[in-house]
Parts: sequence; structure tokens; C-alpha cells
Amino acid sequence: MAERFLVSYDPHSPDFQQERSSDLKAISALGNILIDVQPRQLESAIQFLKNQFGLFAIFCNANALQNVEDVISLLDNGATKVFVSYKHLKEILESNLLEGKHISRLVLCVDQSHPDRDDEDVVKDVRARLGSLAQGGAIGIHVLHTHLDYECKLLNLLREYEKEAQSQRRTYVTLAPDSRENYIRALTDGHVPIVAATRLTTEPERFPDRIPADLLLTAALRTDRPDRLYTTVVSDERGVCLGLVYSNEESIRAALKNGSGVYYSRSRKGLWVKGATSGDTQQLMSISLDCDGDALRFTVKQRGNGFCHLETATCFGPHSGLSHLQRTLLDRKASAPPASYTARLFRESKLLQAKIMEEASELCDAVSKDEVAAEAADLFYFAMVKCIAAGVDLSAIEKNLNLKSMKTTRRKGDAKPQWAQRVGLEKESGPNGHMSANGPPDKETVKEAASVPKDQTDTAGLSDGRIRMKRYKTSSTSPETITKILQRPSQRSTDQIMKIVNPIIGDVRSNGDAALLQYTHRFEKATSLASPVLKAPFPSKLMQLPPETIEAIDISFENIRRFHAAQKDAKPLQVETMPGVVCSRFSRPIERVGLYVPGGTAVLPSTALMLGVPAMVAGCKQILLASPPRSDGTITPEIVYIAHKVGAESIVLAGGAQAVAALAYGTESIPKVDKILGPGNQFVTAGKLIVSNDTTAGVSIDMPAGPSEVLVVADKGANPAFVASDLLSQAEHGTDSQVVLIAVGLEEKQLADIEAELHAQADALPRVDIVRGAIEHSVTLEVSSIAEAMALSNRYAPEHLILQVEDAESVVDLVENAGSVFIGPWTPESVGDYSAGVNHSLRTSLERSPLRRPFHHVLCANTFLLATYGYAKQYSGVNLSSFTKHITSSNLTREGLQNVSGAVMQLAKVEELEAHRRAVSIRLEHMDSLPGPARPRP
Repeated sequence: MAERFLVSYDPHSPDFQQERSSDLKAISALGNILIDVQPRQLESAIQFLKNQFGLFAIFCNANALQNVEDVISLLDNGATKVFVSYKHLKEILESNLLEGKHISRLVLCVDQSHPDRDDEDVVKDVRARLGSLAQGGAIGIHVLHTHLDYECKLLNLLREYEKEAQSQRRTYVTLAPDSRENYIRALTDGHVPIVAATRLTTEPERFPDRIPADLLLTAALRTDRPDRLYTTVVSDERGVCLGLVYSNEESIRAALKNGSGVYYSRSRKGLWVKGATSGDTQQLMSISLDCDGDALRFTVKQRGNGFCHLETATCFGPHSGLSHLQRTLLDRKASAPPASYTARLFRESKLLQAKIMEEASELCDAVSKDEVAAEAADLFYFAMVKCIAAGVDLSAIEKNLNLKSMKTTRRKGDAKPQWAQRVGLEKESGPNGHMSANGPPDKETVKEAASVPKDQTDTAGLSDGRIRMKRYKTSSTSPETITKILQRPSQRSTDQIMKIVNPIIGDVRSNGDAALLQYTHRFEKATSLASPVLKAPFPSKLMQLPPETIEAIDISFENIRRFHAAQKDAKPLQVETMPGVVCSRFSRPIERVGLYVPGGTAVLPSTALMLGVPAMVAGCKQILLASPPRSDGTITPEIVYIAHKVGAESIVLAGGAQAVAALAYGTESIPKVDKILGPGNQFVTAGKLIVSNDTTAGVSIDMPAGPSEVLVVADKGANPAFVASDLLSQAEHGTDSQVVLIAVGLEEKQLADIEAELHAQADALPRVDIVRGAIEHSVTLEVSSIAEAMALSNRYAPEHLILQVEDAESVVDLVENAGSVFIGPWTPESVGDYSAGVNHSLRTSLERSPLRRPFHHVLCANTFLLATYGYAKQYSGVNLSSFTKHITSSNLTREGLQNVSGAVMQLAKVEELEAHRRAVSIRLEHMDSLPGPARPRP
């Protein structure tokens, strides 16, 4: 149905948060709104489209957007039409980005703001531009940068051009003065006036200077009835006709003001408020005109027994088909006997699931028209039970279907492999694991290290149907093969990661909070979030935790605090290197630190502890946490509570490279930090590397990071259950984790016992599919001696090393490379992760899935940031010194300068740095004439 007018509306405007809420109802009922979309507001505009689709016909002014992809995204997400520049219009049509009916969803914005251009020039420009484009006749016109007096020549010329072209093109105008008379004339002549929502009112008697909302409807209406009544069709949200009534200007005004069904009663000769006496009231959803402007449609939400005075749903009888089924199931959900079949379907989800799958299968097997109809009806029945049980009605389903019909791009139509294989569809699978019916798979731009099993036929992590790691004997395996075996899981291409991360960092650096919020809305789906930061003091309601969780955090906090407090320098280091030359070193806390706490598949308060407590102990003046919020915009209360305990200034509500950029460069609401610490996925790691190499950022980082890993050394005395549980504690982190068992002198039965435990324990875990993905590239190495085991361990340089061997403490002397070591049978890695006191922030290599994922930790010492991917050969884990800087000082007496001057001047001469040499020689020349202390002060 063609739009007659548009109401321009700013969803972010404070004007509608005050006393004019009644006018919002009128805007909603008018149905057609126009929103302005700026580049920074693209994500919020898309969310507005999704939330309001079906309630409004939403038009978007996208003239300010820079990319045609953004224009297409607005159309794909439900925009009725989009106003675009000629550049974008030309690119869209010439690139065939839109086809068929979707082309008519574009409106060309014509800029006539230049003072030398008259109306004829503007129309000639429009003719030339649209005439040069195929299918240009279906495209609307909107003139920018001017308020048009209705008497102006331009509108007349445009109207003549449309008649000449015999097109159905719509012309959108902004009127000045925007008087009642001008709107009436514009509507009568078929133009589409744009009126600001702030100019409308449903109470013209109170606001005589505003435009009555009902005028936009009645000015375009026609009637040939002597009583001047308008024929009115009443329908429900799904478009089902409820009955035929009449309206007049007074009833339309009352309906808009009250937000309910108000009509004109010919028998009563006055207003008829539906349900005022019967109780069968109506909520007004919208009022629209038919194509000829001689009939109205009221779309309402009907309550009570129905619309008809005979207490039926419609004036034409009760509902039928799906509407009747929905009403029946709603009644049965409320009142069906507990033992009835329908009540069981609502109560027993597995039974309902089985019936849906059964009926879907029977529909697939149906052949004749009657069979297909019958089986489809059965499937619809059980699908509707599922919907009603979930609180989903037919209007929500149809809204979803309508939104899909607005999409300009289509899926390839692949089937998931478990279903494709059942029917013998043997095509290559695409990058998402779907069977493609359209030829070879798309090239995978970024390769994952591993993935969870796709279906029951996927053998990832399995051997002979059991969850088991691959086994190798080092005595019968070549050194080259052992080296290959110990390679970490392949990670995504560095070039590909950098191509993704660099623009994100640049965007946040340039656009600050707006860009940060946009990425958080996009990646975390936290679309309700209006600020990217939560500042201290944190509200107590955000820290509501069970007493046992508070106790666990408090115990861990104190253990970590004690261990890191013991790492403080007792006093500054001072050495007299030669008489009169005193060198000192003292430490100072890094002033501002940003601590990244991953989100993703697990809640990680331990990471917040392992980073926040050392920062507090070190005395950092400003502590900022950054963590991706949940979809509702909140942070887990455990992390907020820990931020409170460590004295954090604020929590940045963002993850990934975008959070790193905000910490490195600062935004309007987030102060810049001096150092960024904490684990993260490949995108976080890439972001940290980029900002640390940018000299203008002035920020350092702790270390590279990567997926969690563990290496367990076990001998004959090791408990199989302990060994298996330690391996699984890291395998459950992610499919790119790796676990290694080095079995020292174990016999076949002992190895089999460990494998049996690993299968049984893994199969009982809620994250068993993730475990299987990690086990797929994990190994057991059989060796003959502790010396060989430790040589392999040092070569691998694990993030976590667990020693389940006899006299484990003595074996620690053989450790050269490891993030953190767990000694003996009673020291599981998980103790280090949480509460012992060491720091679990270890240097893992690159982490998990796009833009975020968990990372891991360790004991009391700072095993928190430990080195994975072999980085333990070069780095230590996070410790107190990670949050401090050491400053050196020199203090020389005359004697000291005399003693060291010869060496200094000779080396400066060798390096040809004359100014260096003269800085000493000049002092020597003045030494006798200037007084000075005999020796440095201690």
C-alpha cells in the first residue's frame, strides 16, 4: 500500500521521553516513519528496524552513509524504503545488487542547495540521472537541503515530469511553512509530505500551533456518501478481517488520541468506542488508507470474546484454519486436563520434539496432494503447540516471514550434512559444514584449528568409538615425526586476522565511544547498551552473589594478595660499583593499567582476580577492567564484585580488539592506559600487538597469548583418574586447546586405564563436544625415562606442566621451560586457576573464536598469564613486576667521575660520539673550581 505521508522521528530524541507519550501512540498508529541514519548510528538503526518491524513501515534516510553495503543492510533488515545518494543509487543498479520489486524501495536524494540552481535545473538533473539508469522509473525522489514552499515551481515541474514518464514514482517533500493548508494541498495532489514528529499532536485544542495527527489521514480521504462517512475495514494484526464499520473525522481523531478502536455508529448517531459496554476492547495498532484513498483500515488487537456483538471472533463467524487452531491451543494450554494428550505435549518437551520430527518425516514421504495436505496439517498442529508453549503467536511468525521477504540477498539453499546425507545428497560441503547444492564450497577465508563434532557421524576425538588421544612410542618414532606431533593446532592466518583487526582499531581510535558501542551491539548482541563503560562506585545490585561464591572469591583474593605482596622489593637496590660511583634501582607502580577479562563460553572471575589483585598490590593508581557484556548489557556479578574489591575505576563493557583499542587510545568516557594485560583470543592478541607497536599509542602489553594447553608427565604410580581429569580440565576450554600426556614407563594396562578414565569422564562433561575437538589434536607419548620426558616437555614449553611422578619435587630441577608447574598428585591445575595464590594468567598463544573467548589461569604465583604456544621459552607468567617499572639511578662524586672518566671518554671516542666525551671532559676541566660533596648520599 502506497505511503501518503511520512513522520520523521528520531528514536534517540529526548523530546518523547517527557510529557508527550500520548503523541507517541498517534505516531505508532500513523504507521509510516522516517529515521535519519548516520554512519555511527548504523547498528542502532538496524536494531530499531528489527525491534519495530511490523509495527511501523520504516523509511531510512541513508544519504550520509558511505558504503552501499550499509544501504543494503538496512533493506535486508526491514526498511520499507531507503533514501540514497545518486552515487550509491548508480552503484547499486549497475552492480545488480537489487533486483525486481526491491528497486522500487530506493529513493533518490537530489541536492538543490546550490544558490545558482533554479527549479528547472533541478528537474533536468533528475531527468538526466534517472533516465540514464535502467529501471529508474520505479525510483522515488526526495529533494535535499531546502524547505519547499508549496507554491514553488519545483513541485509543479516534478509533477509534470512524473505524468510525462507515466510512472508511479513518489515525490517526498518537506513543506515550508508547514501549515495545515500546505499539508492538505500536498496530500490532495499526491505528494508525500514529511512532517516532524515533534510537530504533531493529538490534542490540537491544547497545541493549536501543531499539526493535528488526524489531518494526515483525513486530508487524503475521499467519500461520495452524503453523510461524509468513510468506509472502514477492521482487521487483526494478521490482516484477518473482523468486520465493516464507518468512521468520520471526529472518530479518527478520538481513535488516535485514545489508542483504541473508536468508530461512528450510524444507529446511535455518535461515536462508538468498541468494548466500552461489552468489555471486548481493542488496542489500535495502525490506521491506513486503501490505494484509492476512499476507504480506511483499522488494524487492532482484539480482546475479549471477539469483534462481533454475537460474541464471535468476526462479524463473518468464528475464526478458521490456523487462527482457529491458535485459539484452541491457547484455551487448551490454560485448561486442558493434566492427563490429556495436549497437556502432555505442553509439559513434556521430548514428546513434542519426537512428534514434530515424526510428522516432518511423514510429510517428506507424502506423495499425493491429499497426503501432503494431511501431513502438513499434522505438522502445523505440533509446530503450533511448540509455538504456543514458547509464547509465540501467529503474528510473530508472520512478522518473521515478512521480514525474510524484505531481504535482498538470499541464502545458497544448502542443507546441513546430517540431513543431506540421510537423503543421499552428495555434494561438497561449504565452510559452515552445510551440504552445497550449488557446486564447490566457498573458499574458507580463515581456517580454524579444530571444531566441535558436526553430528553423530563425525569422528573428531574418537578412536574405535571412544574418546581417546593418539598414542606414539618415541623409541619407534622418528625425531621429525615427534616434532610434527608436538606442533600446536593451526591457527588463523596472521594476515587475515590483521585485515580484520586493523580497521576495528582505527575505527575506535577515530570515533571513540560510538564505534565501541557499535561493535558491542554487533558482536555481543548487547543492543540495549547505551554507554560503553560502567563506572565505580558499582551499584550493589550488580554484585548480588550467593554467600558461598563470595566466600570463595574472598579466600582466593586473600591468597593471591599474600603471594604477590611477598614479591615486593624490600628496599631499593644500591651498589657502589667503584669508589664514588653509586648505582641504584627502585620500583614504581605503572600508573594506569587496563585488564582484559575474556567472556565467551565461560564466566572467568578467576582471570579478574589474577590481574586485579596484583595491580592493587603494586599500587597502580588507575585500574580499568574490560570484559564483553552479556546480551542484556550486564557484566557477570562475580567480575563486578572483584572489580569493587581491587578498587577498579571502571569496567569497559566491550571485548575483542575494540576493547584493546579503547584502552590503548582512550575514548570520550574511557581514559587511556599505560599497559594492557590479560588473555584473549587471536583478535585480542592481534589488537595488543598492533597498539604496542604504535609509538603514538604509548602503551605496552604483557605478552602474546593463545589457547590453553597442559602437559602431564605421569609414571607408574600416577592415579589414572587424576591424570584423566587434569587432561580434561584444559581440553574443555576450547577446540583449539591441546593436551599432551607423557607416559614414563607405563605398561599397556596402565595406559588403557588412563584412556578408560578419560573416555568416561569426558563423556559425562557438559562440554563433551568441545573436549572432542581438542582431543582430536592431542597426543600421548610413551617414553622410557624421566630425563627423556623432561627433555620433551622443555622442548614443548607448556603453559601448564603437571608432574604426577614419584618424588615430583626433585623433578622440578629439570624444568627449563613452562608457564606454571603443578607438583604431585594433590595439586590439580584448577587449584592454580582459582585459589592457591599463584597467578594463572599464563602466556598462551593465540586464542579462540572471532573477537573473544576464554583464556586461562593458575595457582598463587602468577601463573595466570602463562606462556603457551612455546612462549614459555621466552616469557614469564604475570607477576607483581608486570604491574611495576624499575627505575635506575646513578650518583657520582668528584672522585667517582675521576675514576670512571677515562673509560667513558675512550668508549665515546671509539663510537665517535664527541658530545658524549665532552660531557665528561668539560666537568673534569671545572672540577677544581666548583665545590661538591665528597661522596654520594646513601
